[in-house]
Amino acid sequence: MDSPIQTDQSLLLVLHDRQEAEDLAEELRADGWVVGGVHREMLAGEDDAEDVDWVVVLETAPDGLPASCWQDQLEDIAEAHDGFVSQP
Repeated sequence: MDSPIQTDQSLLLVLHDRQEAEDLAEELRADGWVVGGVHREMLAGEDDAEDVDWVVVLETAPDGLPASCWQDQLEDIAEAHDGFVSQP
């Protein structure tokens, strides 16, 4: 595993489905991630309220580092759920 790069940022896992976002947040909590919550958010470039995505806010990884230190791994998780990772 690559060494993480130290930063002080949380990350957003952006998914299209509410239930999938809530389920993923629970899985990540069970794995030791600090989840700041799940909510709907209109991201830049979206102009239709129906296109608003669900966001899982990740603050801290299980190892105590900021979530952004594990962005590559989180991108893999998000892609497996047809989502993506964004910065707040």
